[in-house]
Amino acid sequence: MAIGEGTAVAATRECPECGSPVPVHELYVEWCAACDWNVDPGAPDPEPGRIAAVRRRLVRAYGDQLAAELEQGADDGRPRGRDAMTVLAFGVSLLVHGLTSALVAAGVLLVVLGWDTGVQPVLGALLLGIAAALRPRPRRLPKDEPVLYRADAPQLFDLIDEVASAVGTAGVHAVVVEPAANAAVTTYGLRQQRVLYLGLGLWEILTPQERVALLGHELGHFAHGDIRRMRVTGGALHALSVWYYLLAPTAPQRLLDRFVNAATFLPRCVVYGLLRLLDGLTLRASQRAEYLADASAARVGSSAAAVALMDRLLVADAVDERLRRESVAAQMRGGRAGREARESAGHELWERLAERFGAVPEREYERLRRAAARRGHSVDATHPPTHLRRRLAAAGGPHPARVKCAGPREAAVAAELAPARAAVARRVISDYAG
Repeated sequence: MAIGEGTAVAATRECPECGSPVPVHELYVEWCAACDWNVDPGAPDPEPGRIAAVRRRLVRAYGDQLAAELEQGADDGRPRGRDAMTVLAFGVSLLVHGLTSALVAAGVLLVVLGWDTGVQPVLGALLLGIAAALRPRPRRLPKDEPVLYRADAPQLFDLIDEVASAVGTAGVHAVVVEPAANAAVTTYGLRQQRVLYLGLGLWEILTPQERVALLGHELGHFAHGDIRRMRVTGGALHALSVWYYLLAPTAPQRLLDRFVNAATFLPRCVVYGLLRLLDGLTLRASQRAEYLADASAARVGSSAAAVALMDRLLVADAVDERLRRESVAAQMRGGRAGREARESAGHELWERLAERFGAVPEREYERLRRAAARRGHSVDATHPPTHLRRRLAAAGGPHPARVKCAGPREAAVAAELAPARAAVARRVISDYAG
């Protein structure tokens, strides 16, 4: 049943397992709080692929270990030096980049020295093309999303700067506003300038203080570091993923397909082994960085806001689904009336979204929390289980809010985001794939 559609309770019924009374919501899952009957009626399909499956197993193992260490105080949360796993991860990463450099050298030599043969330059160009796909490359700012700079939104950037100072880092150079129910930080360009990706699908369903906690978490990644986000290791993971894709076997429809699959079997095994090794060497440190970023969210936004933020993450998929449904419904209207309806829908999109998900009852969040603990829900295949993140955010406090966003400040930030909100709403209504 859909999330965020309403809260009316029609009646109660007996639980078929234990006989306890079960509230019957017209638009929410019926479940029993006493015995967990029907608490998770339809777990979503996990991210496909062998690599994603291995990462999920590692994430759960490391997530449990690190959560226990942090709760018991065995990990003080301070920055770590170059331990053996980190050094080995850099070594494996340099080996991968060395292979890319060897491809470049071989490609250049084949093109330059084998020009008379006619075949070698073609092979050299192929190697150079593969090397180009494998090389680490700086991220670029998107051209199809609103990008805000300090002059465009001084109050928003002041808030970001204050949160960044509270977590012990610097602010960002740009903010990209997008529709997804997510947020992220990264760098862009050759100068590695910082950028915050602000997903309105998440931002708009949060309270002002939960937004501060969200900023604290994302900027906490800059403060605490994450080995998987570094250029050397991140580039190596990207290169190995590309190799794994290029060497993937094809359906054997012809004899040539069987020959290619056999010829690429050993290289594919080597790439898979290196990718698993690098994942194993970096995922524990990455999980630790996520927990520390959550601690930053609690310190800067308050423990209560950080815990509530974890609950909002449980409905992120439902938010994306709601945006897709809004898009489909708007596109089904044709003619002038349809254009006017789409324009009107775009104006009110974020208000409707906030109203719908603001009406989700606490009982539904409790069900989602229990279901998340059962299935090990994570934001993606590299994040710690959400229920462990929530537990640690609650156990680390209580922390009062160090940065507040309410009243005139909230209104000023909203006014600065208004043009971007309208532009992103138009994109959602016209065509949103999630």
